[in-house]
Amino acid sequence: MSKKLFVLAGEVSGDMHAAGAVSELLKARADIKVFGIGGERLRSLGAELMYDTRQMSIMGFVDVLKHAGFLRRVIRDLKKAVRREKPSAAFLVDYPGLNLMMAKFFHEQGIPVIYYVSPQVWAWKEGRVKAIRRYIDRMLVIFDFEVDFYRKHQIHAEFVGHPVVEELAAHTLPSSEHFAKKHDVEPGTKLIGLLPGSRRQELASILPEMLQAARLMNGRHRAVFLLGRAPNLPGECFSILSEYPELSIIECPAYEVMQYSDLVLVTSGTATLECLCFGAPMIVVYRTGWLNYQIARRLVKLKNISLANIVAKGLGSSEQLVPELLQDKASGEEIFRKASAILDDPLLAVNMRRELLDARARLAGSSPSPKIAGILQEYI
Repeated sequence: MSKKLFVLAGEVSGDMHAAGAVSELLKARADIKVFGIGGERLRSLGAELMYDTRQMSIMGFVDVLKHAGFLRRVIRDLKKAVRREKPSAAFLVDYPGLNLMMAKFFHEQGIPVIYYVSPQVWAWKEGRVKAIRRYIDRMLVIFDFEVDFYRKHQIHAEFVGHPVVEELAAHTLPSSEHFAKKHDVEPGTKLIGLLPGSRRQELASILPEMLQAARLMNGRHRAVFLLGRAPNLPGECFSILSEYPELSIIECPAYEVMQYSDLVLVTSGTATLECLCFGAPMIVVYRTGWLNYQIARRLVKLKNISLANIVAKGLGSSEQLVPELLQDKASGEEIFRKASAILDDPLLAVNMRRELLDARARLAGSSPSPKIAGILQEYI
């Protein structure tokens, strides 16, 4: 009788991180049945997915309330499947709102819980530490400072290295000259990256402002814009592009955007850390609903919101290496103003790139996927 592993990765990045570990696990134990929630990466490994990451793209306090009925159905279905399948362990990746709720259920069922990519309890909702202490059997963290944080709360956390560093090492990208020739980019052209996020809500509020900034930049610089589309978003989400026929836009994978751009406009999230690993000069932008923002700003303890600044400048620092434009400041005009300051000062961009790559060196650990696969095997 085959062993079973429950996996819950509710976002695109979580699907990618989970798939690395599951892939290594299946190399050693091909008989293991994997089921739960994930995306394209986990599905390609043969995981039986009850819900897809595209369905789980729910963010913010207001959006959670709007989808309360759907989320209740998801929880009910997951619990029913777990009782039926009786997995040997639960592998929960990021996505704390649902994962911590499910962790309590698994604990009650006597199923060990391995949690990978800690909730950012060092930034907000520190009260979640109590649930983590009670319901999580192994906490696997991706930042070394998280080990110290958890130690202060009498919780043993294991630093396994950051999956982004591992994932980037698996990618070999052609030279800038090859990219320029492939896309007929003329010498001297500025390449501006646009990474508007992987959730519909983000795209709806942020992409229009990025395109307004692009229009302004296009009038000042000879520019080509590299657009990274999240694979989970349908084409209809990008219909606004037809309103900007004057822009030269090349659609390409996100890692190509980060590799070849002189400057990246990026939505706050994991992508800022990926840009850091490429040493890509960036401007971080973020917009959410008024009520979501008012609630969040009262809960978040940090001065900076982007992982790029947190890693580069320290957990509690208010100093910024990369500009952060939030809410009303995330306007096309303000993005253009910040972008022009970087594009017009080559030394500023060079220094930013150097500091970002220095910060990347602090993220490196051993490859996390084989290490996590070994931990999972201990429970299966």
